[in-house]
Amino acid sequence: MDTATHDAGFPEALVRTALEGLPRTPGMQVLGISGLQGSGKSTLAAQVVRAAGEAGLSAAGLSLDDFYLTREQRLRLAATVHPLLATRGPPGTHDVPLALATIDALRAGDTPPLPRFDKLADDRLPPGQWTRPTRPLDLLVFEGWCLGVPAEDEQALATPVNALEAGEDPDGTWRRYCNDALARDYPALWSRLDRLWFLQPPGFDAVYEWRSQQEQALQAASPGRRGMDPAALRRFIGHYERVSRQALRTLPDLADTLVQLDHGRHIIGRRTAQT
Repeated sequence: MDTATHDAGFPEALVRTALEGLPRTPGMQVLGISGLQGSGKSTLAAQVVRAAGEAGLSAAGLSLDDFYLTREQRLRLAATVHPLLATRGPPGTHDVPLALATIDALRAGDTPPLPRFDKLADDRLPPGQWTRPTRPLDLLVFEGWCLGVPAEDEQALATPVNALEAGEDPDGTWRRYCNDALARDYPALWSRLDRLWFLQPPGFDAVYEWRSQQEQALQAASPGRRGMDPAALRRFIGHYERVSRQALRTLPDLADTLVQLDHGRHIIGRRTAQT
């Protein structure tokens, strides 16, 4: 079976499959790539955009991360709703209307500026630093850690899934806010995807392993960067555990293509939904 690593990227055959699996209809197509932290979704998205360009298509990539609320907006939510909303990432911390407006403008053949988020500054870049496509797009590759994930049932929220929820959200205010947002705001965004791929890890435990590797790589690349120790990393990942587990439960049945990965991010299986 073909393999995938962050260094080597994904097999070219898999990248070609992503392009070939898109509907043959006029206008821009949107390929969604969903994958938990560290799964390689950004790597695959970049490869698909590059391959599309080599095939003569006008293509661009966007991340759900590019639509985080600004730092000021999140701090306001933290002050008025729950302190955990200061941390970007969970549902309810994205500017979904901006994402919808951007994708709809691209679909209409316009070339709007594409938002970008500066993770080091923990804030959205000023609009003057956003870039525009040079011509209308044939393909938008949209990747994100929770793309396509549906909300949980209300009763599932009663029991904390980790120490973060138990200690910092004992009454469930934060997780209910996030789940309500996921139920209310995000389905419209998921509906913009023409195809959805899910990079499936072997289990949630792989997220900590992969995110630890990312942290080590960032430290090596920027020696002066202040990194997270294991305890801080586990707390950080705790913000995403509930929705990540919901992704593992639901996306194998919802995605058009499922790419199964082992702990080394090697591809051990692929399944495409029959339509």
